[in-house]
Amino acid sequence: MRCAPRGLGFVPFLLATWSSAAFLISYVVAVLAGHVDPFLPYISDTGTTPPESGIFGLMINFSAFLGAATMYTRYKIVQKQSQLGPRGTQLLNAVSLGLGLAGCVGMGIVANFQELAVPVVHDGGALLAFVCGVVYTLLQSVISYKSHPRWNSLSTCHTRMAISAVSCAAVVPMIACASLISITKLEWNPKEKDYVYHVVSAVCEWTVAFGFIFYFLTFIQDFQNVTLRISTEINGDL
Repeated sequence: MRCAPRGLGFVPFLLATWSSAAFLISYVVAVLAGHVDPFLPYISDTGTTPPESGIFGLMINFSAFLGAATMYTRYKIVQKQSQLGPRGTQLLNAVSLGLGLAGCVGMGIVANFQELAVPVVHDGGALLAFVCGVVYTLLQSVISYKSHPRWNSLSTCHTRMAISAVSCAAVVPMIACASLISITKLEWNPKEKDYVYHVVSAVCEWTVAFGFIFYFLTFIQDFQNVTLRISTEINGDL
């Protein structure tokens, strides 16, 4: 019995496992080093101080690359499927790809511009990543329903939409509460006035981040029937 995903199913699987490892390893190292509170730090808090900042930057950069590869592959799959289905799907597919790639750029900004060093750039990258990512999942969920029943089962469509809905519900209070925090810091005291905003925003941030991870896991089945071929052509005289 084969345990590894068939075809290109390993791409979203690798994205999900690698991203989960990036979050959790950075968190563990940051907590053990005493750089963040164990209870609900922001994801970015766990990648601000060395040595965890190096781990976080390296792993999130690769996650951004894997995310772009996954989204482009999904785009090509839907593009092929839409040739035999509704034409409106092609426009949604192209828009979702653009937003998804913008979100990957945002991830790269988050990875390379630390929270305390350049907070404006870091926060801008995080906003780009989360907002574009949530809209991407919504559009892909709509595409999934349009592809039912030929290409996607109803249970897959419902699962994707449920994850998208939870992510959408979480991203709004995440941004709202984060904007109400008056100071950027790594350690919080429950008695501080902005502590509640921090907790709510951090809970929502982790929810959205792992929402993305679970969403990409739903792509594995679609990718298993796809293979990658590389051809080489040499023009001119050798």
